[in-house]
Amino acid sequence: MSTSIDARTALVYDFDGTLAPGNIQEHRLIPQHLKLTPREFWALVDREKQVHDADEILVYLRLLVQHAAALGQPLTESLLNGYGVGTPLFEGVSSWFDRIDSYAATRGLRLEHYVISSGNHEMISHTDIAHAFHTIFASRYVYDQQGHAVWPAVAINYTTKTQYLFRINKGVDNNWNNEPVNRWLPMAERPIPFSRMIYIGDGDTDIPSMKMVRLQGGFSIAVFDPKKWESPDTAERARFKTKAYNLIAEDRAHFVLPADYSEGSQLDIAVKGVLGRIAREAGWRDGSVGG
Repeated sequence: MSTSIDARTALVYDFDGTLAPGNIQEHRLIPQHLKLTPREFWALVDREKQVHDADEILVYLRLLVQHAAALGQPLTESLLNGYGVGTPLFEGVSSWFDRIDSYAATRGLRLEHYVISSGNHEMISHTDIAHAFHTIFASRYVYDQQGHAVWPAVAINYTTKTQYLFRINKGVDNNWNNEPVNRWLPMAERPIPFSRMIYIGDGDTDIPSMKMVRLQGGFSIAVFDPKKWESPDTAERARFKTKAYNLIAEDRAHFVLPADYSEGSQLDIAVKGVLGRIAREAGWRDGSVGG
């Protein structure tokens, strides 16, 4: 079989709960810098968003700045970069990108990896796997002349995530240029068709993206933290499993699998299977692959 098609293909990931357990701010930034437990911080976010009828992402970004300033330790880009270093990852993630790239290449696919996250860009861009991504779309700050975070430059919530899927689809690798995103472009001329896109996310905030990619002819995979699946809290475990089952029952995702990226894992096998299907369909369209 020929593998000469070289079709650009995208693996698009949420970050928190998808590639790494929990929210990236919870590992060190919130407990060490803000002197709050994650539960305390997110309770404040939940209260503030209701009091002000505000977007949750904008609220959390403001509260990070506000609480750091109150402690006399303003947020800076370098400080946030440092808190991203060493972020714990799910099993197999560290070697995942090289392995899956090599597999895709054997099928004639040129695989590109993207992140679309509500988490902090400054932190995600300094994790151990940041180099693997073609582009990281994530929430981030504007900084003043002293280098202090003062205002959200980008705030990505669960619905605006879908905008970034179109940026990937049309080859727009920045946040500011909306003209080509809104301009009609024939499907055949789009750099990465949705049919060659796989979205991997972990929960409610990813549902619009998973659904949209699926409806546009792409593939959606929901992953879950294996430890939560076996939670000792019976009620929590039941709620967690019900949510996972509903992603399939409600036609949101093609697969719901443990967030284990190791070679031979269920996720590894599923993604390779989807890549094989993408390769066959791409080959049939351009006539370069037989079989």
